[in-house]
Amino acid sequence: MSDIQRIDSNERLSRIVIHGGVAHVAGVTASDRSGDIGAQTREVLQKIDGYLAQAGTDKSRLLNVQIWLKDIDRDFAGMNAVWGEWADKANMPTRATCEAKLAAPELLVEIIVSAAV
Repeated sequence: MSDIQRIDSNERLSRIVIHGGVAHVAGVTASDRSGDIGAQTREVLQKIDGYLAQAGTDKSRLLNVQIWLKDIDRDFAGMNAVWGEWADKANMPTRATCEAKLAAPELLVEIIVSAAV
């Protein structure tokens, strides 16, 4: 177990797990659920920046991103606009975007990432 580092763990999950030179960040949602897709996406990406820093890495080292939207038809373009401002264009990860029923009705986006450490 010493080769696996777990950060910010509770009875349900670890926020970050580092193993084999890769940091895996659990699904991130907005704390302020009153915002539109742009506001929620911005907050989620800011949180991801912080989690990656805790793991000793940053968005330039992203490997894989999973984006879950409550309503892909309504929110895909708005999420992508914020993503485009935030993402490191010289180091784009693999990415998938899907529609899903999220954990609370006011959540519009959840993002899961993995990055090289």
